Amino acid sequence: MKKIILLSFVAFSFIGNAQTTTPPAAAATPAAKEWDVSMYGFIRTDYIWDTRKSVQVRELNLNLYPMDESLLTTDGNKDQNAVGQSNFLSVVSRLGTKVKGPNVWGAKMNGTLEGDFFGNTEGTPSSIGLFRLRHAFVNMDWAKSSLTVGQTWYPAFVPEVFPGVANFSTGILFNPFGWASQVKFKQNLTKQISLAITAYKEREFTNYAATGQAQNSASINSSLPTLNGHFQFKNANWIAGLQAEYKSIQPLTVSNTKMSTEKVNSTAIIGYAKYNNDKFSVKAYGITGGNLSSFVMLGGYAGYTTSPTEVETYEAIKTTAFWLDIASNGKKVAPGLFFGMTQNNGTGKDNATAFYGRGVSTGRTVAKVMRVSGRVDFKQNKFRVTPEIEYTGATWGDQSAKKDGTADLNSKNVSNMRFMVSCAYSF
Repeated sequence: MKKIILLSFVAFSFIGNAQTTTPPAAAATPAAKEWDVSMYGFIRTDYIWDTRKSVQVRELNLNLYPMDESLLTTDGNKDQNAVGQSNFLSVVSRLGTKVKGPNVWGAKMNGTLEGDFFGNTEGTPSSIGLFRLRHAFVNMDWAKSSLTVGQTWYPAFVPEVFPGVANFSTGILFNPFGWASQVKFKQNLTKQISLAITAYKEREFTNYAATGQAQNSASINSSLPTLNGHFQFKNANWIAGLQAEYKSIQPLTVSNTKMSTEKVNSTAIIGYAKYNNDKFSVKAYGITGGNLSSFVMLGGYAGYTTSPTEVETYEAIKTTAFWLDIASNGKKVAPGLFFGMTQNNGTGKDNATAFYGRGVSTGRTVAKVMRVSGRVDFKQNKFRVTPEIEYTGATWGDQSAKKDGTADLNSKNVSNMRFMVSCAYSF
């Protein structure tokens, strides 16, 4: 009987202890990541073949427009620019880092640091193949507004609406291109409408310098940054926008032995639209304005003097450009077609004595350029192969008798066919 009572007591004690034992603590919820750093980029190689020499950058990688006729009098007046050229290049391969960190003053923080191997100079020694800074900016994002500080795209370059061509040009000469150090404030007025104000200074691609001046000195001499206002509408299928820009640069501080405060004042108006669905996209863009050479476009400015002791004054050369891009959104095969046109409209003021710009000089000047290209993207697992055929035609002429920056004498049309294949592996 005593044994039975003892065994019962032990059993009940065991059961009681089992019932009162504290269960293991639940696993703690991991703390939110304070920092997030990720890398991205691509490894790219292009093969290029042209039928004519072109005004180009980085050993043919980026062609602007075909060179004017140049007759070789010592060999039967043959055109020495009517020859083919080709090259392999991998210098546009890219590497970037994106960073997210703790909130600051209630704003979500993120930043981007990105570069490629395109280099910065074409001369001797050349920097081709050296690492070049593209983007270096921080973005502070509140619920309805954001502030961006650092180097990133010109406001005139719209990341959601640019040509999808295979050529690294991304529509250069017809679409603005480049990066600038800037401060941009963006306000979302509604879920679909936003307004952005940007103040910036040119850095990667700069205004042309007056005779004897250093690169970008015309922008540095000006105390006023370029100002851009950008109004944008965006929904699931449509993006459309309108921009207005004002620029004031000062080419010289001393002109003809006298102090100078003469400026090149110019404005630009930009409009664009994009329609996109699961099957295709259509993009269109137009710009008209003065002194657009820092966008890697035609134009610049002209200088005016009437005597060797007079301070040089300036007028902006006006340029108009537009383009259209239609492309498939196929996941494996995606053809596309691009068309672009740009024209030099001159200064509107006669008797210029000097020209500082792209495609314009006291001798032969580019009047207009047209481009048509077709491509097909073949894609699989972040690997892309894109063959492309591109036709570019340019009209050259002698500087107008008005000396206003236009070319309307002894016109000559020249053209180049570019055949290229681009291969890129993204990560």
